[in-house]
Amino acid sequence: MLPRLAGRFHVLAIDLPGQGHSERPERGYDTHTVAAHVQAAVEALDVPNYWLVAHDIGAWVAFSLALGFPSRLRGVALLDAGIPGITLPETVPTDPDRAWKTWHFAFHVVPGLPETLLAGREREYVDWFLNAKTLSPGSFDEADIDHYAAALAADGGLRAALAYYRDAAESARKNRAALERQHLTVPVLGISGSHGSIPDMAAALSPWAEHTTGVVVSGAGHFIPDEQPEAVAAAIADFAEGA
Repeated sequence: MLPRLAGRFHVLAIDLPGQGHSERPERGYDTHTVAAHVQAAVEALDVPNYWLVAHDIGAWVAFSLALGFPSRLRGVALLDAGIPGITLPETVPTDPDRAWKTWHFAFHVVPGLPETLLAGREREYVDWFLNAKTLSPGSFDEADIDHYAAALAADGGLRAALAYYRDAAESARKNRAALERQHLTVPVLGISGSHGSIPDMAAALSPWAEHTTGVVVSGAGHFIPDEQPEAVAAAIADFAEGA
């Protein structure tokens, strides 16, 4: 997405704690704590105001950031995410046509078991997610899979990845507590994939935000930016330039 947007915007990409090459702290993976780290990075980079675009767990963090640190935020685009306490279902469905999209939420919070089963098999696990949750074949090549698997297999990588799920209940609690005081005041764009996890992000988010619009990207599963980058870039640009 960066090269598609860099001609019109100054684009910054931030790896969240525990992801990519960021540090992997032992604790503090609830989304409000992580949002404070993102806010600190924005302040350290002296960014006066910005639009925030986030997918999946990034969208968990972005929602909490918009609740807690809206002063520099011009708007937030949230892509296909079951946000704890907001758009995440309270129970994992057992219908085979739907269960495969969310089964891992329960698996990841079981103490110790994911580490036992996944250690040394990180690439196979990543491969399944990147292929099962895409609609467009070939969205990820072998190099992509190697790249993501290496981050997960790095020292502390698996622990940190699981920690976001294990702190999801705390994220949900803090989201609900914040929403008792106020709803999101910044413009919100919900981006869904035609075959993604959340059929209508805008509708799911609208009870919690004052200004919500939505886009459904056709020909996309969960990994919308990788599957349909041109459509996502256009939606983001239109949102930012119209906000």
